Amino acid sequence: MTTSVSSPEMVGRQADLSWLEGLLDEARQSAPRTGVLGGEAGIGKTRLIAEFTRRLDDDVRVLAGQCVDLGEVAAPYAPVKAALRSLVAELGPDAVLDAVGPGRAGLVALLPELAGPEASAGTPMGGPEATGRLHEAIAVLLETISRERTTVLVIEDLHWVDAATLALLRFLMRALTSSRVLIVLTYRTEDIGRGHPVRGFLTEIERDRWVDRRELSRLTRAQVRKLARVLMTDDPTAAQVDSVYGRSEGVPFFVEELIGIGACRVGTSTLPDTLRDLLLARYEPLSEATQSLLRLISTGGVRVPHALLEDVFPGTPDELDRAARDAVLAGVLIVDGEQYAFRHALVREAILADLLPGERARFHAAYADAYERLSAAGGRRLAAEISFHWLGAHNATKAFPATIQAMREARASAAYATAAQLGERAISLWDVVPDPVAAAGMDKIELMGRTTTYLRNAGESERALALVKAAIAECPDDNARLARLLRDQALVVASLGRDGSIPILREALARVAAIPSPDFETSRLRASVMTALAGRLMIDGQIDEAIDIAEEAHALAIEFDTDRSASVARNVASVSRISRGEVAEGLAGLEEARRLAHGDGAALLRYWVNASDARYLVGDHESAVQHAEQGLERARAQGLERSSGVILASNAVDPLQALGEWQRADELIDRALALDPPGPFRVYLLRARIWARLWRGDPEGAAAEFRGVRAIVAPVMAVEAQTRLGVGRLMAELALESGDLAEARSAVGIGVDESATHHLGYVLPYLWTSARLIETARRDTAAAEAAGLDAGALTALEERVREQLADVTTWPTYAVWAPFVEAELTEPGDEQAVDAWRAAVEAATHPASLQYLDAYARLRLGEAVLATGERQLARAELRAARDTAERDGVGLVVRHVDRVAEAAGLSVSAAGAGDEASAASSPAAAAVPATDDTATDGAGHPPDDPGLDELTARERQVLGLIAEGLSNRQIGERLYISGKTASVHVSAILRKLGASTRTEAAVRAGALR
Repeated sequence: MTTSVSSPEMVGRQADLSWLEGLLDEARQSAPRTGVLGGEAGIGKTRLIAEFTRRLDDDVRVLAGQCVDLGEVAAPYAPVKAALRSLVAELGPDAVLDAVGPGRAGLVALLPELAGPEASAGTPMGGPEATGRLHEAIAVLLETISRERTTVLVIEDLHWVDAATLALLRFLMRALTSSRVLIVLTYRTEDIGRGHPVRGFLTEIERDRWVDRRELSRLTRAQVRKLARVLMTDDPTAAQVDSVYGRSEGVPFFVEELIGIGACRVGTSTLPDTLRDLLLARYEPLSEATQSLLRLISTGGVRVPHALLEDVFPGTPDELDRAARDAVLAGVLIVDGEQYAFRHALVREAILADLLPGERARFHAAYADAYERLSAAGGRRLAAEISFHWLGAHNATKAFPATIQAMREARASAAYATAAQLGERAISLWDVVPDPVAAAGMDKIELMGRTTTYLRNAGESERALALVKAAIAECPDDNARLARLLRDQALVVASLGRDGSIPILREALARVAAIPSPDFETSRLRASVMTALAGRLMIDGQIDEAIDIAEEAHALAIEFDTDRSASVARNVASVSRISRGEVAEGLAGLEEARRLAHGDGAALLRYWVNASDARYLVGDHESAVQHAEQGLERARAQGLERSSGVILASNAVDPLQALGEWQRADELIDRALALDPPGPFRVYLLRARIWARLWRGDPEGAAAEFRGVRAIVAPVMAVEAQTRLGVGRLMAELALESGDLAEARSAVGIGVDESATHHLGYVLPYLWTSARLIETARRDTAAAEAAGLDAGALTALEERVREQLADVTTWPTYAVWAPFVEAELTEPGDEQAVDAWRAAVEAATHPASLQYLDAYARLRLGEAVLATGERQLARAELRAARDTAERDGVGLVVRHVDRVAEAAGLSVSAAGAGDEASAASSPAAAAVPATDDTATDGAGHPPDDPGLDELTARERQVLGLIAEGLSNRQIGERLYISGKTASVHVSAILRKLGASTRTEAAVRAGALR
């Protein structure tokens, strides 16, 4: 009664097919998308993908790969290699390498068969840069070919994915921002359990707006009936449909299997009782020879090439063909090109579970031998497969060297996560194999050290730290080896953003010093440890010692002809000198570091990062942007634009914001964050984004965002002085804006505690923020008292600010920040304050100034003039401040200007009328009216009124709002202060006016007037 093994018509998946086609339509419009398709085994994921790709027009290219089931450690990049090899077969090696451009060396590292004189040019990078180069190469390749034809990259069975492929997919999903690429991923839901790496991956990508995730549902009874009608020659009866639907539970594969074995046949009395019986129903009636072949194929994996099968099959080629043909006709196997594959992975798993232990070991050994012969013949890297099968054959002696070789191969293709897994596997085999040192070509300590490096490069720093500690514990009293391990431990601790790397490096340096009769390698090791120590001291703010050690490391490196180490050491010394105020010498040293790099990728990257940052800190904003962009060009030439180059792009953010180019800065921030930069750089970007959000007029949103990221910012602040200063200043500004003077005082303390002789580019603007706190506290005495800032505390803080300001007079941006600090510290209400703020307005025109300071200085000048009673002049100054703020996009200043103008009854809009019209429309002004400008104190109150003369300007504002009937919370919202601060003001007003209630205070103020 049955007519086919699989349904020729797809049933119940039209909506899912439309979903994929919709994603493709978006990709066609240069809006790359990723579709993630999940579902239980047998639900029809592969069938849906096949139907989707079958319907595609010729203008779409499909690249497909399937993850390989090799146990816990899969072969690195296996599905990606399969997809790319199909592209190479279509276009040819030369065209593919041309499409990659500068990153061709990265692609050759993945596909060694592409290597040639031209393709292999250049020195491959080590460390994370190698991974970045490979990722970038594949991104560029996909982007390039998608310009000709929209490209669909399909990766199936993500539940078997290797760590390297998962990291690459994460990168591609973020990096392909201007391509016509659709990525489609499938996975089996029941195999993504707790702790599975794909589980975290899926949680992470759900936040990405360019990713759409969908799970296939089971078929309904009506859909099962339709599928049965397609598969059967006669219409099924209701009873037959009920039987198939009940047994299959709506899983399409089970429906096909049940109908295929005659579950709907009249008079059927024997049907499978279990899922295993159903899966083996087509297998068990086959001959023993065919069953044996299927067991052999199941051991080989999801797909087995015919040539490989011929090598491992014990019979003749004719016997192999007969058995294979029987399995295909029975619907157990399918032929896919030159490969055999099971019609469904569930069938393979059921047959694999049916193997006897001896049979399983024998089959694995046969595959291992065959792969070794293929590997010896040259071509592809197969050590991971060899290691897997020798382990399956329980032959540790042969599995161990294969695992070591697989580790090396994974390292060669920058698959550090996989290399680390293989290294850990080799360590676990160390004590059960004879002469492991000879087999590995290294001793156990070296193996542990290399594996630590792979873990660190893969971002697995916690595991790296545990392993390097174990290596140190096992290491004999060998000072050179201990020094290397301690250096690696310090690097891991630093990568985790934890304190403690400096003492570890000091111990490593002491170990090197204890080596008798130092040779060339010892001197290189000493230079390496000293450079690392100098770098950590610089970051921690111990500048003087950092310079001394970096200079000594530089001299050692020069003596022993190691230019890369010399470049890095000179770089560290130069940046430290700049931080200490030796700007000219430091900038010259950076250029020397550039020359010493001699094209070395890592050293040059470090130069461009620090050179762009240094120029920003000395106030040369345009040059900072240029240096960052030049470094980005270099990263692009090395095939690292969207990996390491992101760090350089992020270095352009602060100078762009300083120049008022908010939009360009926003684009760089969003782009860089999307590519998941290293932890400290992520913190820099978040700090810049929140700071911009604050000054562009969204202080509430900025504060909320900072609360959300504070947990990831704090660890970096603990170990980096520049982060403490940058983020600490942001915290102070957020607190000042919200009226939380206690929090502002705490945040200001971070900067005040840092030595003013170091990190001068960060300290100067921090002094301005500190001065703003002092000015705010003196203006708002009630809030200051609540925050513990009495007159003595403010005087002590001002003395500290002035002391630090006097220590930084030689810094290039002193001419910008010093007038602002002085103006904030000048008592308001007289011409001295007006003059001070006019000087600040002038300082804002300095080439090293930040553009937003212009609008701010004009705002404060308007306030200073208003405090003198010159209302018409104040209105003109405030209007100029508002116009400047609107032009420069400084929304925070616009808000402040409007608030000051409303409280004073002034109109500052371009089409505004006179003061009287504005005053009449101001609720606060109406509650506390003025007689005429010459007889008031500038806030609408006669200066000689008894009782009122004790109120501060802010308290008079609050009194006007009390008269309106506003609550403390509403007063806080109107004046942009907290409700708690408003309550403090209300209490002070009641006390000063001798009133017992808010109503009495309002009435008493009216009576006094």
